[in-house]
Amino acid sequence: MSGRPEQLFPLFAEVKTLPGIGPKTAAHMEALGIRAPRDLLFTLPYAGVDRRRRETIQGAALPTTLTVAVQIGAHTPARSKGGAYRIHVEDAQTSFQLVFFHARGDYWKTALPEGSRRVVSGKVESFDGIAQMVHPDHILPEDEADQIPPFEPVYPLTAGVTQKLMFKATRGALGRVPDMPEWIDPAQKERAGWPDFAPAAAAAHTPSRQEDLAADAPARERLAYDELLAHQLTLALARSTERRKPGRVTTGDGQLQAAVLAALPYRPTRAQARGVDEINADMSAPQRMNRLLQGDVGAGKTLVALMALLRAVEAGGQGVLMAPTEILARQHLESLQPLAEAAGVVVEVLTGRDKGSERQRKRAALARGDIQILLGTHAVFQADVQFKDLRLAVIDEQHRFGVRQRLELGRKGEGVDVLVMTATPIPRSLALAQYGDMDVSVLDEKPPGRQPIKTAMISTARMDEVIARLRAVIAEGRQCYWVCPLVEESEVVDLTAAEARFKHLRAALGEGIVGLVHGQMPPPEKDAAMARFVAGETKVLVATTVIEVGVNVPNATIMVVERAETFGLAQLHQMRGRVGRGTEASTCLLLYQAPLSEGGRQRLEVLRETEDGFAIAETDLKMRGAGDVIGTAQSGLPRFRVADLERQAGLMAIAQSDARRLLAEDPELSGPRGQAARLLLWLMRQEEAIRLISVG
Repeated sequence: MSGRPEQLFPLFAEVKTLPGIGPKTAAHMEALGIRAPRDLLFTLPYAGVDRRRRETIQGAALPTTLTVAVQIGAHTPARSKGGAYRIHVEDAQTSFQLVFFHARGDYWKTALPEGSRRVVSGKVESFDGIAQMVHPDHILPEDEADQIPPFEPVYPLTAGVTQKLMFKATRGALGRVPDMPEWIDPAQKERAGWPDFAPAAAAAHTPSRQEDLAADAPARERLAYDELLAHQLTLALARSTERRKPGRVTTGDGQLQAAVLAALPYRPTRAQARGVDEINADMSAPQRMNRLLQGDVGAGKTLVALMALLRAVEAGGQGVLMAPTEILARQHLESLQPLAEAAGVVVEVLTGRDKGSERQRKRAALARGDIQILLGTHAVFQADVQFKDLRLAVIDEQHRFGVRQRLELGRKGEGVDVLVMTATPIPRSLALAQYGDMDVSVLDEKPPGRQPIKTAMISTARMDEVIARLRAVIAEGRQCYWVCPLVEESEVVDLTAAEARFKHLRAALGEGIVGLVHGQMPPPEKDAAMARFVAGETKVLVATTVIEVGVNVPNATIMVVERAETFGLAQLHQMRGRVGRGTEASTCLLLYQAPLSEGGRQRLEVLRETEDGFAIAETDLKMRGAGDVIGTAQSGLPRFRVADLERQAGLMAIAQSDARRLLAEDPELSGPRGQAARLLLWLMRQEEAIRLISVG
């Protein structure tokens, strides 16, 4: 698929080729993300102003925008420089004033001579009982008044870009939309009642009433769907390219899996059993597995991952489980080793800490195939680490690993199956946007025996009571986490806050009882501080949010989150999941600074009411928006101009199934709808996808 199709050239020309736009304005438009006429098509008005002509301003509820024909009366020049220049005008029933500041010389005298007629449109307000229109938006002779749109669209602006300019520029861009074949599935289009692309773009930019601005207005919904479909096509192409790479058939007799199940003190949940079945089926297929295992805090993902790794061993191969940190890798070793031993499987851990002869020994054992399951950090990526027969890579905590590392790992073994685990419940619409190229297994039940966690909200004014409570808990031999707030965006400020809290607690609870970890510490120090807490030497661990991911200390029963209102819901839910891992009842104390905003209170109450991470993530999405939920900077979330992930989750799901179906029926996108889809990918700047087709 060579370069951009010629019919799209006019839409991808420079912005300054549009009427009324010079190089300077074009530079200003960059700030709105507008680099070509095509971008203007997807910069939709967010509001509208009713400028239908009225007889008179009399009886209107002021302040409001009005359009009337007037007779120009007497002028009253400003008394001082920059003062108000007033013109008395009369409509059909009453009189009011036009007011201008910084009037230049006799400009208005000639522009609006007394006795002439004009149509004016602008905001009318009442000052001291006199109705005034200050700096009207439009002043036109009566025979040109139809230039004022009856319902004027209001566009997002930036310095140096006015409404008038945006109106003119968008009309220019609309005039360049070529005739294009339809890429949406005809049945879907009919069901939804959507217009064709060109009429949809025109209608979205010329709303005639408030309802036309709603996300579910047919024209807007169609454009949103175009964006989502292009995105899902890109992901579906990535997925089918992945799948075309030959995988390996990995099947086992189920003996090792059975041995581990027999050694468990409980029965797996239905969700775990379903996950294991889905993974077994993927691994025994000839394509490469690319599956996301999504589970709430404490839903038992590790057991499902172990079952997958055992399947690789049953087939005579090896498996690797990658964790983001040294501590987590060693923690996986502690939880998995006893189970693996019950099945007679050799498990070993390899991290950056392994040096010299120890590292040599492990490398040799891996290459011989003596180590069947390897747990490690990214140290296993290094070139000198070779496996005898790597079949499966399990990656813990997706967002610490980019797609690039997933591919690196793929190179370690021919056609390695990939299973990614994440403990962040992501709402379905975001999961589709972010992981649409993967197949997803969801663990939505908790294994038996987990204690519910009591969640309470406490004002920071009652800090002394909280510390007294910690003292009592420590006396009973239990441990506590204390998470410090994220102040602004500065790690230095966070650090001072954490250090101050650490000193305060140390003074209150005694030397040697309180530990501290924060983002600025060198990793070995951080590991050592964590290790002391895990071993029970320190009883209280003061931390910035580094403890979110995965540490397992069953003896910790209290989680204090200071200034809880500054954290995202999903984050708070993750932190709460650090306690309640043993047999004891646990508590999460959300310390907030009064007064709480309405939104802040609602968010904390959601946590108090439910422990269901998926329900919490959906609420978070509604309240904060997509970028915040997974942290836009590292989320890899696409930026949509029209589509709204929060409110149009349903459209995203339709787009995914439609994109996958289209590629199943026409893998080369060479049929009529396939060709139209290629046009859509160019229109939506999906160069990534276009590369995949041409390579494919």
